[in-house]
Amino acid sequence: MLNILKSLLFGIIEGITEWLPISSTGHLIIIENFVKFDDISDGFWDMFQVVIQLGAILAVVVLFWNKIFPFELKHTPHIKKETLNLWGKILVACVPAAIIGLLFDDIFNKYFYNSFSVSIALIVFGIAFIIVENKNKTRSPKIASLNVLSYKTALMIGIFQVIAAVFPGTSRSGATIVGALLLGVSRTVAAEFTFFLAIPVMFGASLLKICKFGFSFTSTETAVLLAGMLSAFVVSLICIRFLMNYVKKHDFKVFGWYRIGLGVIVLIYAVLQASAIV
Repeated sequence: MLNILKSLLFGIIEGITEWLPISSTGHLIIIENFVKFDDISDGFWDMFQVVIQLGAILAVVVLFWNKIFPFELKHTPHIKKETLNLWGKILVACVPAAIIGLLFDDIFNKYFYNSFSVSIALIVFGIAFIIVENKNKTRSPKIASLNVLSYKTALMIGIFQVIAAVFPGTSRSGATIVGALLLGVSRTVAAEFTFFLAIPVMFGASLLKICKFGFSFTSTETAVLLAGMLSAFVVSLICIRFLMNYVKKHDFKVFGWYRIGLGVIVLIYAVLQASAIV
């Protein structure tokens, strides 16, 4: 029961930090040092952190079903060409991160999944949010609709997503939103496209982790995983709605300042850890 409660907590953190551009990894680094599962293997924990994202993905599917489901079943059934076109852009944007992730995932985890790297990524992209938004004050977005988003722009957003795949703490949503804003995409479209990108990216990452771990789970592991996915789903529903309403009237600078503050905390924590080891 205690493990399930801990899993619910991790799911809540995932549901908030996956969609707000503030880095789920940075928060997990801090939380996991104070909240640990009992009698759970390191392999399960490594898999759990990724697979609870499936709950968050389901929230996107539920909220944006009408925009991402390519078949019209009412009245005269037909395929929605605009939706198929959108999926084409999503898949194109996923290609860079998919290639880099499959080839170098273990290397990135080995060398960059540490408190120092995460704190630097948090701070650097926090500063980037503030700089980009300050520049955007005097500019109007060139792309204010998903339909206007070109395949070239989608691919370039996907290249920004690679940064998050390489450097934990960057935040997948943070990297893609900053990239989209730099390319002249409106905040609303940038946020929506980021949500849609998450579906194949997070599903693929989850499948990869499950394959590495194996498909045999104990009853405890199954209960823990399902609890985390459920809480991630519920919290994601709330968080996505909040962000979509927020960006209609506000910019992303508050998230930039938050990232800088969190990055400083993670950096101090890393220094204290290193001092304790010495």
